[in-house]
Amino acid sequence: MFAKRQPAFAGPQPSPAQGKGVRALVEFARRPAVAAVGAGVVFLATAAALILVLGDPHAGSPDVRVALNRPKAQDPNVAPGAGMQAFTVDSLGMYQDLTAPGFDPNNQPPIQGAATITFPDGGGSTGVVPGAGNAPTAQPPLRHFAADPLPAAPMAGLAQQSPLGPLPIVASNGASAFSAYARPFKSNGQPKVALIVGGLGLNPASTKTAIERLPPEVTLSFVPYAQGLQGWIDLARANGHEVMIEIPMEPADYPDNDPGPYTLLSTASPQDTARRLDWLLSRATGYFAVTNYLGGKFVTSDQGMGAFLGELKARGVGFIDDGSARRRGGGYARGSADAVIDDQLSAEAIAGQLSNLEQTARVKGQALGSGFAYPVTVEVAARWIDGLKARGLQLAPASAIAHR
Repeated sequence: MFAKRQPAFAGPQPSPAQGKGVRALVEFARRPAVAAVGAGVVFLATAAALILVLGDPHAGSPDVRVALNRPKAQDPNVAPGAGMQAFTVDSLGMYQDLTAPGFDPNNQPPIQGAATITFPDGGGSTGVVPGAGNAPTAQPPLRHFAADPLPAAPMAGLAQQSPLGPLPIVASNGASAFSAYARPFKSNGQPKVALIVGGLGLNPASTKTAIERLPPEVTLSFVPYAQGLQGWIDLARANGHEVMIEIPMEPADYPDNDPGPYTLLSTASPQDTARRLDWLLSRATGYFAVTNYLGGKFVTSDQGMGAFLGELKARGVGFIDDGSARRRGGGYARGSADAVIDDQLSAEAIAGQLSNLEQTARVKGQALGSGFAYPVTVEVAARWIDGLKARGLQLAPASAIAHR
């Protein structure tokens, strides 16, 4: 018999007991989970070695760290200080993904986040919100007004179906979108002021805040391109607000500044203007009027404005502009804002514009302001409105300022 020859390059052979241990270790290493972990360890070790040799590949990139702090609860035993008035706005959910499928504006969680808006005190400074008083307020909750809903839209006889969607019409009994969807108003004989807050529908947080924070007499205007537009309009009307649709119009710097694919153009034919307007009007129902979005160039066009106002008149829809089309008459019902209150985006400037609006109302008997749904605009306007009655003025919907 021949003995098994050990190769010359082999080392000392393990004992039988040692052989069993080696084989067990090999079998353990062959298990899938153990192999995966081992591969990961090898990869990390290799990467660490490369970084030591070559350096960090992201060493030249910016390093951004954001501190996220949970807001502290207000201590009820600590009295608020005097002087500067500061409070937070529960509204900042800016730059959200507005294209998420299944978004329901009526079923959203409470709005989170805070922006601090500081008002100057009365120590020789101008721009204090009228009627705000000297007592500061801290973190006021969203103000929920008593239920005062407007009827659900569409109402019978006020819409016709088209390939684009529902379009407003004048009913056989003479009823119109303007008369049916406007908020009812009864004057008490005092000077009246109205306010339009626009740009709504694109940002869920700011839209919901404006609907809930502002009283029902404030008119709200919505962007026609907004997703879930009908749901937002239904929610606004359920909270008592009359609503308008914003019509994008050609600005002076078009096409560098392009308001969208259905912008009304000054050079378009009357047929094209009507076609684009029909698409915009068919996005939803329940609005009593429309307003302009931009339009510095379009409102100078006799042909364009003629076609635009003629189409609105035929459909029983009013037109209330931001002041840029004040010299343009005609249409079913007309109104023009006396001031854009937030051209300068600061609490002082907005408060000053609202004070001027009051003076206009006292002189003319009525005044209309318009603004955008910025958090600071909504909060300053809400505080200003709180003191209107005490100052001898009546808050009115924008439809009460418009005239036939």
